[in-house]
Amino acid sequence: MDINAIVTWLDVTSGLAGNLSGAACWAYAILALTTLPPLLPNNVLLVTSGVLAARGEMSIVLVVLSVAGSALLGDLLIHRCGRFLGDRARLGAVTRGRRGELFEWMSGQVRRRGIPFVVGVRFLPSGRLLGGLSAGAAGYPLGRFASGAALAELIWTAYSVGVGYFGGAISDDPVHSVALGLGLSLVVGVAASLAQRRTGRSAVRHTAGLALPVPSAAGNVSKEV
Repeated sequence: MDINAIVTWLDVTSGLAGNLSGAACWAYAILALTTLPPLLPNNVLLVTSGVLAARGEMSIVLVVLSVAGSALLGDLLIHRCGRFLGDRARLGAVTRGRRGELFEWMSGQVRRRGIPFVVGVRFLPSGRLLGGLSAGAAGYPLGRFASGAALAELIWTAYSVGVGYFGGAISDDPVHSVALGLGLSLVVGVAASLAQRRTGRSAVRHTAGLALPVPSAAGNVSKEV
């Protein structure tokens, strides 16, 4: 099974990977533009930039700054959208099954746990979008959210680019380097998906525990005989 071919097919930005070589200024702009929006798969691009940095064709410092800075800006925009939408974001998510339940759970967790939760939720699938929206809708302060998001994005960037840098450091073959980096990313992605499932089940149990029966107007529950 060719992991590189599979992930490349899934990644809509993979066609840009070959244009990063040469460390042109626009190469860093491509990294920033493909990282800014949530849910846009750009794993191949990030891993390739790490491989090129290991080979001295790109600056690892500029790669990290481009990716982490753009991701942080996107997070702040997501938070502001959640803040602007308020209850409309919450009620809209509630109508979408498990994702709505997860959104409700996140809104409560961000109030109680604060920055540690902002950092942790970033590494769940769809956590960047749902976490930012729920924090904004819950009224979590932008300054605190920015602090947690900055730390999360720095860790995420170090991992995302680092797997490619590691692959480039141990292999001179660019194809093998990218494939190794994507393989490591795939393993971490599977682990994150399993963690999300456990989190989702916990959220469902928690929200179900909060659901209390509503008494009738007479204060008694009628029984059918």
